[in-house]
Amino acid sequence: MAVQTTGQSSTIVDVLEKILDKGVVIAGDITVGIADVELLTIKIRLIVASVDKAKEIGMDWWETDPYLSSKAVDNNTKALEEENKMLQERLESLEKKLSTNRINSTEFNY
Repeated sequence: MAVQTTGQSSTIVDVLEKILDKGVVIAGDITVGIADVELLTIKIRLIVASVDKAKEIGMDWWETDPYLSSKAVDNNTKALEEENKMLQERLESLEKKLSTNRINSTEFNY
């Protein structure tokens, strides 16, 4: 017993390919309230698209998220190291100025 399909039917692969190529947005809000007093609102936004399509529309947050990208971890580490170096230099400069001011102030007290 053979199963016959028509030429018009789409397979799930075809549908998925079209969705990933074009993208689809699903949006919704959930609001919880009692006696017309809003207690909680949850906004849900879901985009289903290929990586290329997402980048095309300006969505590339996963590239800079340290939990999802090892490159982002490296960039984040480098930025933190640079900031730490800058703060160390600033601290040393302030300590030097402070010690110079203390020496100058003790000279005037005698």
